[in-house]
Amino acid sequence: MKAILNTVFTANWFNAQSAEQLRAFDLSLSQYNILRILRGSYPKRLPILEIKARMLDKTPNTTRLVTKLLEKRLVEREQCESDRRVFYISISKEGLAFLEDVDQQLEPVEAQLNLTEEEAKTLSDLLDKVRG
Repeated sequence: MKAILNTVFTANWFNAQSAEQLRAFDLSLSQYNILRILRGSYPKRLPILEIKARMLDKTPNTTRLVTKLLEKRLVEREQCESDRRVFYISISKEGLAFLEDVDQQLEPVEAQLNLTEEEAKTLSDLLDKVRG
């Protein structure tokens, strides 16, 4: 039980550190996650349900988060012609440039690990093993 609690505590600590850094860019962790998902699929557009499925935090408000990113002009939305209920989302050119700037200015999470490369790999392997 101690290992589980420590893992949860450490994950929350990392989230708090990341949220603090992202606050300077007026981004939430979830918005940042969406931008990274879209950058990873660029230039392919993704339906909102696929974005939601890929998110680290399975939040029910993905549409609201995308709307905020639309208002910032970091993503673009296109309605599906065959099913008007479906919208495709892609990262905009402004979003790509913005995300590159954010990534360059964020302190790398790896630097916060305080582990050697070998220790970090072992930790990652153990966490993968836990999730089966």
